[in-house]
Amino acid sequence: MKKTLSVAGAALLTVLAAVFAFGQPAQAANGFSVANGRLYDANGTEFVMRGVNHAHTWYPQQTASFANIKKLGANTVRVVLASGDRWTKNSAADVANVISLCKANKLICVLEVHDTTGYGEDGAATTLAKATDYWLSIADVLKGQEKYVIVNIGNEPYGNQGYAAWATDTANAIKRLRTGGLTHTIMVDAPNWGQDWSFTMRDNAGTVFNADPQKNTVFSIHMYGVFDTAAEISDYLGRFRTAGLPIVVGEFGFNHSDGNPDEDAIMAYSQANGIGYLGWSWSGNGGGVEYLDMATNFDPNQLTSWGQRIFNGANGIKATAREASVYASTPPPTTTPPTSIPPTTTPPTTPPPSGGCTAAYTIVNSWQGGFQGEVKVTAGSAAIGGWSVRWTFANGQTASQAWNATVSNSGSTYTARNVDYNGRLGAGASTTFGFIGSWNGTNPVPAVACTAS
Repeated sequence: MKKTLSVAGAALLTVLAAVFAFGQPAQAANGFSVANGRLYDANGTEFVMRGVNHAHTWYPQQTASFANIKKLGANTVRVVLASGDRWTKNSAADVANVISLCKANKLICVLEVHDTTGYGEDGAATTLAKATDYWLSIADVLKGQEKYVIVNIGNEPYGNQGYAAWATDTANAIKRLRTGGLTHTIMVDAPNWGQDWSFTMRDNAGTVFNADPQKNTVFSIHMYGVFDTAAEISDYLGRFRTAGLPIVVGEFGFNHSDGNPDEDAIMAYSQANGIGYLGWSWSGNGGGVEYLDMATNFDPNQLTSWGQRIFNGANGIKATAREASVYASTPPPTTTPPTSIPPTTTPPTTPPPSGGCTAAYTIVNSWQGGFQGEVKVTAGSAAIGGWSVRWTFANGQTASQAWNATVSNSGSTYTARNVDYNGRLGAGASTTFGFIGSWNGTNPVPAVACTAS
């Protein structure tokens, strides 16, 4: 991520014409591996990343962030490092400490060099070749950590100029890392400030994957303003799934200076299709995108609306993350609400009529003056093509910042309608939507009514 993205617009190039089938690679023991478009940990258990980015290189003193991110439910942290070409180099000792912090908190470490951001357009950025030099210079602290570390060669290599060289440069970097003895799963970012509007990564991913002697490379797309509709998101990610190529959303936000990404669709599609995602970013943003902070001043007890959304919302980290099996423990802990107000629910009490639906309203989290609400919509004994939910607040509460539904109100009466990707529900199937609300005094659970369409 750069603090102000430059995007030239979507280009229409030839789509993938063939479906690739990649079997289990001959992978070094005890490390991550890729097979049939999926990522597996060292125990052979499929691993789906659910986590956030942390700007370690600019805030090296914020080491408590690893534990705080874990406590909120994440299984992965993508750590910003610097090769010394643009920002102060993270030493081998510092990287070793980062890895130890990840392991102590049972997180998978995705380590990335940020100095490559926007090469070709940003004159201060460096090349993938220089980033590869850095990885090889600290190889001694990476070797032996294949169970816990994924090497993300360079952040957003290439801006919107010179990106035609992406495939060759990326393949060469991968081969150099393998020759240098690194057997880790490698992650590679897309060009065009990570957003691949030119489809350069999409259309050359098979070639780059095959350039890896170990067939152990994962592709990373960054989703900001280019990905502002569910159709664009599902089309891009779906092509990798169809091709049997591993893809993760290595960065995304709920808003950005280049447009309004559809974070709800990103999270919903990723969850439905077993695709990892890593939101940007924990804290410390500047340059006009401070709104992308998930925690105010690195404080896990001061989550922003974006932090609440990604950690506690529908298809969010808390609900969907599963700890890597190499840590062999119970599921990760979850955060305690700022105020100890227990969740309350009004579940369906009778079976809905054929073709109908019911709704259950839950207060998921509450703090002084605010709360997070969630509503579960369940189809009846027949499939439905859409739904709307209606409720009236009795004590002056308000609702805003909704996800997975379009919410409107007339005074204290609110109506939530499905969005394009969650309206059709099979018989007995459910979906959820959520919102951030405000309250003053008391916050009783309202009665809700669901209407199918």
